[in-house]
Amino acid sequence: MEQHEIRVIARIHSDFQEKFGIPRQSGLVEALRATVVFEPEFRNEDALRGIEGFSHLWLIWQFSEAVRQEWSPTVRPPRLGGNTRLGVFATRSPFRPNSIGLSCVRLEGVRQDQNLGTVLEVSGADLLDGTPIYDIKPYLPYADCRPEAVGGFASSAPDSGLSVSIPEVLMSLVPSEKREALVGVLAQDPRPSYHDDTQRVYGMRFGGLEVRFTVEDSELTVREIRKTDE
Repeated sequence: MEQHEIRVIARIHSDFQEKFGIPRQSGLVEALRATVVFEPEFRNEDALRGIEGFSHLWLIWQFSEAVRQEWSPTVRPPRLGGNTRLGVFATRSPFRPNSIGLSCVRLEGVRQDQNLGTVLEVSGADLLDGTPIYDIKPYLPYADCRPEAVGGFASSAPDSGLSVSIPEVLMSLVPSEKREALVGVLAQDPRPSYHDDTQRVYGMRFGGLEVRFTVEDSELTVREIRKTDE
């Protein structure tokens, strides 16, 4: 079998130090900010010439925490409660024969860094900090937007209906520029879809913080926020 090497061109720097809490699709929390930093070999500003003309980009990346040799033809999408099996190619599950992800992000800006060269500031990314990126392509509205498309079992955005309550004394521990993003992530309900334990305290790492919370009915209450060691 012929094989081709796929090279890592960049890595993303985000506020997610672990998988728990990452939105299940890109663009669900637009307030999330991340930075795309190119590998030294690809730090050539000519490679980005003209990119400022696009509002959105496609990121092609690796599910780096889900790489495995074996694969299963069926998976259990969280959207269906984690109990129904569907074909892997009919889902966006990270557990695939090739652990490749696809995300659409908004390009917020292009800037020059003295040490890192040209970097991209993006929003709405659903990627773990350090995720390897294989390619970047511009989003083309005339070709990529299909208003008539049918979405199968995920035809509409998930109900994120959680209201988020964070006591003022705890919110003061969150940097002001990260507060909107944190609330947006929590409102998406980070818990596994099959969890409904009102007594359980969940923990999520976000932007150098450990955020602990409970959920009862449709309200999420943050119980503790503390800085992590990292």
